[in-house]
Amino acid sequence: QVRLVESGGGLVQAGGSLRLSCALSGSISSIYGMGWSRQAPGKQRELVASISSEGTVNYSDSVKGRFTISRDNGKNTVALQMNSLKPEDTGVYYCNADFQYYSGLREYDYWGQGTQVTVSS
Repeated sequence: QVRLVESGGGLVQAGGSLRLSCALSGSISSIYGMGWSRQAPGKQRELVASISSEGTVNYSDSVKGRFTISRDNGKNTVALQMNSLKPEDTGVYYCNADFQYYSGLREYDYWGQGTQVTVSS
């Protein structure tokens, strides 16, 4: 059984910082890409940041320069450091992973349950 669990959300004032963490556990032989997406009320989910197994990162234009994604391959975790937060960063943040089971089956897009981030003005 695979679990992808996010943590670190909360309420913060504009200009503040939060750090989100995501841990992947289970019968997994390899983890490829990992990422963070968010969904604001009434809006579609958008990709915020992603990181490959080699450490190549990508950010959406809306968070570039403020958010930093990182991963610990030894612990199967990915983190999102969010600085200079704005009210428009409010939403549910979801972690996702692309991995392979020991059975050889590939899971391309596995999602966590999400964690709420609220930025007050």
